[in-house]
Amino acid sequence: MKRQARGSGPTAIAHTSATRRNVEDDDEPGAVERASRLSRRLGRADLRAVPEARRALRELLQGWGKPGRSETAELLTSELVTNALVHTDRDAVLTATVSPAGLRVEVRDFVGRRPRPRVPIADDGTHGRGLVLVQALADAWGVRPHGVGKSVWFELGAGAA
Repeated sequence: MKRQARGSGPTAIAHTSATRRNVEDDDEPGAVERASRLSRRLGRADLRAVPEARRALRELLQGWGKPGRSETAELLTSELVTNALVHTDRDAVLTATVSPAGLRVEVRDFVGRRPRPRVPIADDGTHGRGLVLVQALADAWGVRPHGVGKSVWFELGAGAA
């Protein structure tokens, strides 16, 4: 499904696509649910994309995982999206893939500088905690370089941490 997102101008979320595939034909032995996927282009420096990304991920994850897992996924996704939009001043692309095995979220930006977790300064408000949260709450996370830019990703299993 592709649709034009609300808003206009260069900072609006350009396109949204979400694909949900259900169980294969019921008469097929050992039918397994396939992956569902969310993909969003995020406009440059448009922080309205953060709650929109959370909402879209919440819809994708309906009925997924043990209690609390989807909320953790939303929090970590917010952190990655915010970091990409605030620290790169460029567009970014959010991709989330959920399957019975777990969830993988990637936020790709177009700046090669690698992010580093840092110890937050007590009187620095809310800054500096994003990657520390990702590191603490994700089952796995990392940074993958691309020809132009990088992807910062995390994975969560459906079970409790």
